[in-house]
Amino acid sequence: MQKFDLHILGCGSALPTTRHNPTSQVLDVRDKLFMIDCAEGTQLQFRKQKLKFSRLNHIFISHLHGDHCFGLPGLLSTFNLLGRTAKLHLYSPYDKLEELMRPWLDYFCAEMTYEVVFHAVDPKVVSVVYEDRTLTVETIPLRHRVPCCGYLFREHAPRPHIRREMIDFLGVPFHAINAIKAGEDWVDADGRVWENEKLVLPHAEKARAYAYCSDTLYRPGLAEQLKEVDLLFHEATFADAERKRAKVTGHSTAAQAAQIAQAAQAKRLVIGHFSARYEDESALLKEAQAIFPDTINAAEGLKISL
Repeated sequence: MQKFDLHILGCGSALPTTRHNPTSQVLDVRDKLFMIDCAEGTQLQFRKQKLKFSRLNHIFISHLHGDHCFGLPGLLSTFNLLGRTAKLHLYSPYDKLEELMRPWLDYFCAEMTYEVVFHAVDPKVVSVVYEDRTLTVETIPLRHRVPCCGYLFREHAPRPHIRREMIDFLGVPFHAINAIKAGEDWVDADGRVWENEKLVLPHAEKARAYAYCSDTLYRPGLAEQLKEVDLLFHEATFADAERKRAKVTGHSTAAQAAQIAQAAQAKRLVIGHFSARYEDESALLKEAQAIFPDTINAAEGLKISL
């Protein structure tokens, strides 16, 4: 099975602690790296996990709070010092990120060796903001104190296998095989239509999906979009005893994160964005596991393979 790995670079919240870096993750899909949020210390964690800067071309920012984007200036500067030439694509709600970053780039990286391409996304709607031959990335509308969205990374379904005996029997030319793999029927020389399911066998591997739900109020309606994802990251800033504070600050509790995973029938849940008030996050984990047993806590250096 091709690589589909999540690396946790940071899982803390706004206040710095000695236990956690603020939020950042990297999803490695077949050696193509996608960064999700970029807080302080991100590039150091990137180095520690032995990820390659040259394979990172897309960064998705959930919202413009410092614990999710203060690492960008340093990372972009490092790319410039390394003589990067490939374009770097930055995605964030609306166009504020470009407005904030352009003066910084003009001052600190006056002679840029590469181009930074800003993509403004609408955090209020579900939309595909990136697609290649391997996967799509779509926004997940969230509710926080500022415009905020999560991101759903979904592989394209693997193409089916050709039934060689049928292809040989019908004399299907080589140039038509891709169309059949894409779902088309075949019309033989006598005009008879051969249905696609008679010409192919389903692929043994299934498409995988990872959903990242950054800072957000508890939103039960998310479950529909997140249906049956292989892995869900959902913020769990507070324990359930702090449910009122979670609502006031635009966050969720560990129990609420688990309720989302349960309703979505997710295969696994990882919780993070832990408040600095907790010296030990095991209580948060217990609360979540009581509702959704297949839950783990995020931690710096954690790698989860799908």
